Amino acid sequence: MGFQRRTDLTTRGKVRRVLVEWLLKPLCILALLYLFICSLDLMSSAFRLLGGKEAGRVLSENELLNNPICGLMIGILATVLVQSSSTSTSIVVSIVAAGILEVQPAIFIIMGANIGTSVTNTIVSLTQSGNRNEFRRAFAGATIHDMFNWLSVIVLLPIEVTSHYLYHVTNAIVEAFNIQGTGGAKVELLKVLTKPFSKLVISIDSKVVSKIATGELNATDAKLLKKGNYLFRYIADAGLSERAVGGILLVVSLTMLCICLVLMVKLLHSCLKGRIANIIQKTINSNLPGPFFYLTGLLAIVVGAGVTFIVQSSSVFTSAMTPLVGLGVIRLERMYPLTLGSNIGTTATGILAALASADGKLDSSLQIALCHLFFNISGILLWYPLPFMRKVPIFLAKTLGNTTAKYRWFAIFYLVVMFFLLPLLVFGLSLVSIWLLAGVGIPFLLIVAFIIIINVLQRKKKSILPKKLQTWDSLPDWMHSLKPIDKMITKILEIVRKCCPCKKKASVSLNSSSSSGRPLMVAYNEPHNTTKTETVQALSIKSTLV
Repeated sequence: MGFQRRTDLTTRGKVRRVLVEWLLKPLCILALLYLFICSLDLMSSAFRLLGGKEAGRVLSENELLNNPICGLMIGILATVLVQSSSTSTSIVVSIVAAGILEVQPAIFIIMGANIGTSVTNTIVSLTQSGNRNEFRRAFAGATIHDMFNWLSVIVLLPIEVTSHYLYHVTNAIVEAFNIQGTGGAKVELLKVLTKPFSKLVISIDSKVVSKIATGELNATDAKLLKKGNYLFRYIADAGLSERAVGGILLVVSLTMLCICLVLMVKLLHSCLKGRIANIIQKTINSNLPGPFFYLTGLLAIVVGAGVTFIVQSSSVFTSAMTPLVGLGVIRLERMYPLTLGSNIGTTATGILAALASADGKLDSSLQIALCHLFFNISGILLWYPLPFMRKVPIFLAKTLGNTTAKYRWFAIFYLVVMFFLLPLLVFGLSLVSIWLLAGVGIPFLLIVAFIIIINVLQRKKKSILPKKLQTWDSLPDWMHSLKPIDKMITKILEIVRKCCPCKKKASVSLNSSSSSGRPLMVAYNEPHNTTKTETVQALSIKSTLV
């Protein structure tokens, strides 16, 4: 049954619409959003149980951390393991405050923490993989955070290694203002609402990882699970190890996260249609009027920073925004400044943790927290004010979104490579020799830069290139296309499907359309007989692509 005008409804129908559309659905969306945030909290606890002790042990290795590249990669891996840059930054602040690590090498761990935090919203984007175009937008909206952080690190890390500008700027600020500590003040805003639910499920001692990192606790003897009455305490008492409990909790939290997101997206789909959708999209994505046009992005950055400070987690904020980008409610160009703002807002946790340090340790711990803030500000000044610089991370995110929409397995490949394999590989090479890393890394980066430049020229100024470089067709398929890998994966899935007839429906090709996706096939110009309605739907989808 289609959408009826208000004048065509009976009194009963009007009352029903008000109750369902304006009361019940918004309440359900808020309830699902609350459970979604709780599931992120539970997922963070699960990762701490699985790898928190290892993260603390690695962060206590002083010799490794003095190597800038090792410090960067440890920052990425540690943040992925604890699922929070706020947590890993607070741990680094504790290590610096304890005098175990100097401020200068700690800066590179902070840079890595900035990259590692974006894994959460990238995972969240996978829940929209059932619809190609939603997945395209959602994955681009999630990975724009990655692109900004990686680009900032690539530029600012060599500058910091050679000039130590972050160290000198923050040191001057700390010495000039002579800030006094707050003696242990702790600010909790959103956690006041989510803690009661989380404590019913699991209760973890958040100080254990910091104590392992500072050498106060031995990782072998440390216990992350607190004593008390909560659901997973009874599971742990059944004789399971903390890692086993973490594995079970990870499955539960991911299932809960997926269910919440799927239901939330369906409800938003039903609410955001017709006039309402147009009004919301125009309000969020429109620019300020007249001479204030150029302040729109700045306002979005301030909003992103403010909301992130309230929820005290950039992961929560960007993960909540990702489904809205997938639905087309928020454009990628608007998501970008909101994400930059969240990078600023998340630094508040580290600053508050530093201010809670004892007066004798305040200067160094506050300085490293300010390094986090000024690193993000430097990145924003580099990649946002100038329009042509702003286009770089947006273009890269769009490219990733288009690739994952065409080859859905690429999303998993990207997650594994960018957040696990690449950091581990670089970490291993830097341990052997910094010259070995330079010998492998510099040619690789030059090749990547060359490919990107040629791709841009092929699109913009094809005529200035030699004939051989005007297209990549002269190269073998495997060197410029993912089709050979896609065919191989499709064949493997076909074999699995034949071997497991009971899972025939589940083991379809990752490159096939969703069951609700006939219009999506049109959007990809795949031939099939379409009705006029389907064509209109496809065109409307194409008009909102990133």
